[in-house]
Amino acid sequence: MKQRCRNRIRTVSLLLIICQAVVSSATSVFAQSFPVTDSTIASAHVEAQVYPVPPDAAPAPPLSVTAGDTPDDAGGSLTIRWDASADETRGKVKYYRIFRAPNVGGRPGEFEPLGELPAGTTQYSDGKIATRKGFWEQVLHSTDSAAYFYKVAAVNDSAVNGTVYWQAQSESEVVGPVRSSAQWFNFQRINVLVGLLLLCAFIVYYIERAKAGKPIFIRKIAGLEAVDEAVGRATEMGRKIFYIPGSQDMDQVQTLAGITILGRVAEMAAVYDARLEVPVSRSLVMVTCREVVKEAYARAGRPDSFNEKQVHYITDDQFGYAAAIDGMVVRERPATIFMMGLFYAEALILAETGNFVGAIQIAGTAEPSQLPFFVAACDYTLIGEELFAASAYLSREPRQLGSLKGQDIGKGVVLAAIIIGILLETLGVYHFAQLFKVIGY
Repeated sequence: MKQRCRNRIRTVSLLLIICQAVVSSATSVFAQSFPVTDSTIASAHVEAQVYPVPPDAAPAPPLSVTAGDTPDDAGGSLTIRWDASADETRGKVKYYRIFRAPNVGGRPGEFEPLGELPAGTTQYSDGKIATRKGFWEQVLHSTDSAAYFYKVAAVNDSAVNGTVYWQAQSESEVVGPVRSSAQWFNFQRINVLVGLLLLCAFIVYYIERAKAGKPIFIRKIAGLEAVDEAVGRATEMGRKIFYIPGSQDMDQVQTLAGITILGRVAEMAAVYDARLEVPVSRSLVMVTCREVVKEAYARAGRPDSFNEKQVHYITDDQFGYAAAIDGMVVRERPATIFMMGLFYAEALILAETGNFVGAIQIAGTAEPSQLPFFVAACDYTLIGEELFAASAYLSREPRQLGSLKGQDIGKGVVLAAIIIGILLETLGVYHFAQLFKVIGY
């Protein structure tokens, strides 16, 4: 039995040796017939990834490259300009590549690519300049601390789906070193300065004219002309006057304009001995309105008629405020309702309720989305800037009148310039729009 096992093991071993010899021989023959060297492997890899650059594929380099500080800025920027490559019109320039190197002892350091611009571009703004830190350091030193060298390369390549098969570029001469610097004035905004000076001149002129007692024409605003009528109507009917100064806080300019008109209405109410009530939705508005009404009663010579409860707080909630006023209007049926200030969705609710009880309503707001509701439901509406002009219109104070008139003249000049510009541009006589162009903003 043991002898048989040994014979079988020897037979299997002999077969394994014969198979190994056959495989080794076949491999040797294949290697001799098809030799594979390191150079063969390298060339195959290159041919699969990169194609050789065609003859005359390299474009001519950009010419007349210059680098300098970007004008009319606060520093931290340099502008590089160049003349287009002579081969750009032949289609041999795909884009331009910008290189920058730091100044190392008066010589350029290692160049790094900044960006790429398409063919047809001849200018690049480098806004990544190291600037001096601190206000006084910038004031004392006119230029920034870092200096740089630049060069521009015209690039031609062949790329399919983002894969570059070959690329050729020609670089320009190196320019530099250059530094950026801050300028005190931006001369590209000189037109803004001229406009500002003209507006200030108009305002000062009309203020002095008003102080001298000369008449200043301000067109009539129907809503403000009707204030006397509205207060007189409430007095005759023996009913209240409701004054609603908007639903927002004192940080809104429309709220301030509404409170200004409140002073005039409160003074007239004190003169006619009419009952005035001012429901508010903000605590600061309540305090301010109380002081305004108190001063108005004092100016009218009726300080004893003032009662702090005339001005009272309801709630900060928008629709809770509107619902509370609606309930008061329906119960007390006031003769006159003023709504002056900033209103949102509650505008229609308030105006419709006042219209329902038959009150004469004078409203004013600069919120465009709410103006249609006031126009539809109120007797008089101050539209937009009429709300802000009300204080000057009612007080007739020279400084306010002069300022209002000067601003109106300034707007008239701008409107005339727009009309003249449209005509000149349409007829092709003069490029008028360039006078109003502001670059970089």
